[in-house]
Amino acid sequence: MPVLDEPTVSLTLTGRDQPGVTQVLFEALAPLGVEVVDIEQIVIRGRLVLGVLLTQPEDRPAFDAAVDAVRTRLAVDVDVVPGTGDNRPRRLGRSHVTVLGMPLLPGAFAAVAARIAETGANIDRIVRMARYPVTAIDLDVSGAEHDRLRAALAVEAAAQGIDVAVQESGLQRHAQRLVVMDVDSTLIQGEVIEMLAAHAGCEEQVRAVTEAAMRGELDFAESLEARVALLAGTPVSALDDVYEHLVYSRGAKTMVRTLKRLGYRFALVSGGFTQVIERIAADLGVDYYAANDLQVVDGVLTGRVDGPIVDRAGKATALRRFADRAGIPVAHTVAIGDGANDLDMLGAAGLGIAFNAKPVVREAADTSLTVPYLDAIVYLLGITREEVEAADDLEGFERVDY
Repeated sequence: MPVLDEPTVSLTLTGRDQPGVTQVLFEALAPLGVEVVDIEQIVIRGRLVLGVLLTQPEDRPAFDAAVDAVRTRLAVDVDVVPGTGDNRPRRLGRSHVTVLGMPLLPGAFAAVAARIAETGANIDRIVRMARYPVTAIDLDVSGAEHDRLRAALAVEAAAQGIDVAVQESGLQRHAQRLVVMDVDSTLIQGEVIEMLAAHAGCEEQVRAVTEAAMRGELDFAESLEARVALLAGTPVSALDDVYEHLVYSRGAKTMVRTLKRLGYRFALVSGGFTQVIERIAADLGVDYYAANDLQVVDGVLTGRVDGPIVDRAGKATALRRFADRAGIPVAHTVAIGDGANDLDMLGAAGLGIAFNAKPVVREAADTSLTVPYLDAIVYLLGITREEVEAADDLEGFERVDY
């Protein structure tokens, strides 16, 4: 078994990708008494880069002859560099950095790489997670304190007009999770209460109050009561019309479908209304939901809410309650929201994601997405676009989210 400080040989093969390259190389190395310490490979547009780290060969002339034979047989370039210490474990302070852009330009990626270097960190590995409708690149980074790295990259992401998510590396990234989502302007496009207000003829008044509440300028409970009061006298049939005209955020169904395949649980926690939320939950196969109950008497809305209001604190309480019911640690929860009333929920979750959110929410959340595709969240969880599409194809789903 190789030890950390013994001599090693780094072998890098580059050339046209073709069947059997790996087999030919390792069959040539097999008789030489070397051990494989590390392997990495990537193919870009038919060009192969294969890196292999080996213990030092005892018979260097035989090793060089074997490498020359591989070079000639495959018509590739092979670079051999001896050294020591190359097989040490990666440094502490490991993070996953996901970079997303529409488009992702070289200058922006260079700026991200420069910020990583400034923190004293090193990029150990780079993998593409998606090439459309957004470009998503995942970097394994080591050697930087997590909070410092996150803060530095948040500044650069804003400057470059891209999204950069930083997560601590570890088993938690692969755990079964509970995903808790806000609904209005997150899971769906628009606000249900404004759609109801259109039926009541008070859309502008309600929208003004909604925007102030989402910015954190008004207490949510008081603002909800004020807006619901404007709906008094609206026929309950308006709720059916609103539901039938809902539009999901792009990628929403893909995200839910993909993560449910992996055993994830889902919850909706909304300052909206149960009469609509319960139908969305049934449509998507969501496990749990919490929302406000509009009071209805004789087929019309009274302008009041029955029971406790699901406000900012109530959303965090619901997240913890649903995590307990699912038997999933709160540390393994993911919360997604866009408004100030989501802040406690985002803070309580293991991973809080601000999705196309107000500035105050972006600053407080663990990470932020400004791309208009909700399924970009799966890239943060280590799932590639190719894996999503392969699973959809296997089950016969047509991708119509976009």
